[in-house]
Amino acid sequence: MERASKVISGLRLPGDTINAEELARAAWAEAVGKKIAGHTRAARMVRSRLVVEVEDQTWQRQLFALTPHILGNLAKNLGPGVVEDLEFRVRPRRREPGRAEQAVPRSEDEAVDIADPVLRGIYRASKKKALA
Repeated sequence: MERASKVISGLRLPGDTINAEELARAAWAEAVGKKIAGHTRAARMVRSRLVVEVEDQTWQRQLFALTPHILGNLAKNLGPGVVEDLEFRVRPRRREPGRAEQAVPRSEDEAVDIADPVLRGIYRASKKKALA
């Protein structure tokens, strides 16, 4: 398998067509695998540092320990010097807007909600027996 940078340079595209950031973000999933890529997102490049958003601090710590291995995989795919460092940031979670729950008034006799009169009677009798 050829390096992505070698293949792209062989295409003789204009210099501003694909930049290092786009290459690094595209190579992220290949460098870390499906499972890790599902919990992370390569967000942006700052100079030669790839900033990666992770789900939580556990992922942040685990991936920090794997940094040398990931950098090696990125260097294999992109070529040396494209990504020289990784920074893992915990992605802020988006919260769903909260809905105010309305208090539903409860009647003393819960059996009124049972439509069938026979079942309603059986329910009342068994409840009376259980509470006695």
